[in-house]
Amino acid sequence: MQFDSVNYETHGTTALITFNEPDKLNALSTGIRSGFCKALDQARHDDDIRVIIVTGAGDKSFCAGADISGFEFTPSYAKNFIDEVLDILALAEQINKPVIAAVNGYAFGGGFELSIACDFIIASEQAKFAVPEIQLGLLPGFAIARLNKLIGRQQAKYLSMTGTKLSAEEAKDLGLILKVVPHEQLLTQAFALADELASKPQMAIRYAKSIYNRELGGDELTYAKDVMPFLFLDDDTKEGVTAFREKRKPIFK
Repeated sequence: MQFDSVNYETHGTTALITFNEPDKLNALSTGIRSGFCKALDQARHDDDIRVIIVTGAGDKSFCAGADISGFEFTPSYAKNFIDEVLDILALAEQINKPVIAAVNGYAFGGGFELSIACDFIIASEQAKFAVPEIQLGLLPGFAIARLNKLIGRQQAKYLSMTGTKLSAEEAKDLGLILKVVPHEQLLTQAFALADELASKPQMAIRYAKSIYNRELGGDELTYAKDVMPFLFLDDDTKEGVTAFREKRKPIFK
């Protein structure tokens, strides 16, 4: 089944959602954003589905973050974009079934944020993780509300302020991901975890997710939605995005 730019398959009690724009590194295009919402909704309402796996098509990228080709530097555009994207990134936290991110390659920006919204991350040994928005004069609106709880305030600041790329092993050492596996075994391992979760009492599984996630999605995301759009009005952000489009190094003033 195809939802816009997202493939949707069922394998027994597991739904497999695949971002399918590998030529664009599975960036968060309009087609992937809308398709992801529809695919999650399909899984949410299918009583036979107990676990969801999210991955990216191709061997290079899970999701390379926002598609900035159409960015406009106006308050209304920025506000609408931030509101929409943060709501989508938080969906995996809110659905009442376990979600596993099977990260097959780049998980940058919004791709990184989408993966940490999932309940578990299993990463290929080829995977790379980063929130590189600082290179554009921006900040990761979702991750900035989540990373400190996952890896501590100092490490969260470091990743957000430098845009440093992490290997899969480095991400595991920080506690960001559950397991690193050989690339060719990624989906096999993800389905094995899905089968293990599906074999447990489902009411208990759903309560466990609800209780552990009870503090998520509150004031911190509302604050991010209100504050982040102002970055789009900064001259350094305009320079960063322009430089990225022109494939040159930005000159921040």
